[in-house]
Amino acid sequence: MKEFTIGANDAGQRLDRFLAKAVPLLPASLAQKYIRLKRIKCNGGRAQRDLRLQAGDVLQLYINDEFFDKPREDNAYLTVATPKLNIVYEDENIILIDKPAGLLSHPDEGNYTDTAITRVKRYLYEKGEYNPESENSFAPSLANRIDRNTGGIVIATKNAEALRIISDKIKFRELDKFYLAAIHGVPKKKSDILEGYLQKNEDKNMVFLEHNKTDSNKTILTKYTVIKSVGDTSLVEVELLTGRTHQIRVHMASIG
Repeated sequence: MKEFTIGANDAGQRLDRFLAKAVPLLPASLAQKYIRLKRIKCNGGRAQRDLRLQAGDVLQLYINDEFFDKPREDNAYLTVATPKLNIVYEDENIILIDKPAGLLSHPDEGNYTDTAITRVKRYLYEKGEYNPESENSFAPSLANRIDRNTGGIVIATKNAEALRIISDKIKFRELDKFYLAAIHGVPKKKSDILEGYLQKNEDKNMVFLEHNKTDSNKTILTKYTVIKSVGDTSLVEVELLTGRTHQIRVHMASIG
């Protein structure tokens, strides 16, 4: 339990707005739930979310200690109120989730709160399968990642051994990666394996296809099969024989 004594600078605020500032890791929906369950009290009695705080009021918060920590990347999962996970498969070691387009797999500089991995951590935290206080270094992790604007299955691991095994299977090409892509144009060949070398320009954050190997570019192999074409648009199944950033886009562009 933690207590807050309201000072002059905090007087006049609504309780829910004060909590959002004082306990930023506590989601608004969870704060409302705790108020309803009387786990957040004012002067020892029941409080309402729209209560106007007065100087000298004492708030008692009967919530887990981790919510009082400072927001960081490693505890951002606490801010995810209700994990929105489309779980395809789960056992004691792994979870396969269908990541929607528009959601980051991992945090970046602009967003480290609502991502695929923070949703997984929150889900496991609520199930009692993840307690950061009992771990020295491991946290639930994604074994693979897909771009923000791509939807598809990502593999989350619940323990270090599962992460090692799945990572090795990806590294040694024991898992096959297939994508569905809508492309502008109709490929001349119904099916083909495209080869080339991917060069990344870090300054412009762009990639380019090159036809000769250099010390700085990387080999890419992409197999595609046209499923159906309508007008100047085609639906293709793509198998990544190598996995590089923007590989599908650059290889499709290379054939027009």
